[in-house]
Amino acid sequence: MTVHDPVLAAAHRPAEKHARKPIADDAAMLRAAAELTRTLSTANPAIYWPDFLASALLGYAALAGAILLDNGALAAVSGVVAMLALYRAASFIHELTHMREGALPGFYAAWNLLVGIPLMIPSFMYEEVHTQHHARTRYGTANDPEYLPLALMKPWSLPLFIVVAALAPVGLILRFGVLTPLSLLIPPLRRAVRERYSALSINPAYRRRAPEGDFARRWAWQEAGACVFALALVGSVFLLGWKPLLVYMAVHSGMTVLNQLRTLVAHLWENEGEAMTVTAQYLDSVNVPPPSPFAAIWAPVGLRYHALHHLLPSVPYHALGQAHRRLIATLDTDSPYHRGNYRGMLPLVGKIARSTMAR
Repeated sequence: MTVHDPVLAAAHRPAEKHARKPIADDAAMLRAAAELTRTLSTANPAIYWPDFLASALLGYAALAGAILLDNGALAAVSGVVAMLALYRAASFIHELTHMREGALPGFYAAWNLLVGIPLMIPSFMYEEVHTQHHARTRYGTANDPEYLPLALMKPWSLPLFIVVAALAPVGLILRFGVLTPLSLLIPPLRRAVRERYSALSINPAYRRRAPEGDFARRWAWQEAGACVFALALVGSVFLLGWKPLLVYMAVHSGMTVLNQLRTLVAHLWENEGEAMTVTAQYLDSVNVPPPSPFAAIWAPVGLRYHALHHLLPSVPYHALGQAHRRLIATLDTDSPYHRGNYRGMLPLVGKIARSTMAR
């Protein structure tokens, strides 16, 4: 989620730089990745639509249960189910940013209306932001909105990284329910909101450019919808009491913390600002393939193959597992591809934490 915290920004400045030997591109790995996956680039609507709709339906049904059930234990279980299901539904925002126009007619609008606006994370917050993270000359640099050298920062930066995410629902209500209407009346505030509070980024230095053309129109209706929802959510207290709002915020907070934990282990975060080769970007990223039993839960919709996704950003989530198996079976054991695969979340958190404590 968006992180604009001055304390975290201070931790962003590593005390010293260490010379690193540049990693050259591995031609065999890149060639195999391209050749073995040429037939896997088509998004399958028979997978996308049922997966997305079932996740959203289950999430909202469980959220209703968490609000309405009198039994505390059942309400808590229902809240956890709501959090996990809505987290999966929300994760489709990542697919939207890579999907070719017209690949899945209606999916863009459906996702925003059913998930993006009700969770106050409309897709404009990620569009034209995430693709910069994949730019060859931006990844891992100060111009990458989704990169911080977390492994090279102070140890206290990691818990702060998670705590900030827990406050996301409060921040989003303020962003859309307060700043959106105020910024329409105060032009200087509007510029600040657009530049600093309109991106799902983690780089405190990132500033967003003004939208143009069709994207500006999409931004406008999505922001208006999220504004109306945020105001209605707060206004619901006067009709329904505090419980629905607090349960919604608890579920949303849990979902965002889980996503932040996934973000924490999506990369090794060891780059100090230099441009990197594609192979270096891959090795700074993480796959958690089977048999890891829980990765499909905390890294859903193909996010468990994040390193592979950096090699093949156009391959849809449902084909990444097959692409991974083809590469594992084809590439020699000394290929860099094998070094991008890890066992699970906890070993990765430990690895990054140890790196921060060694600074």
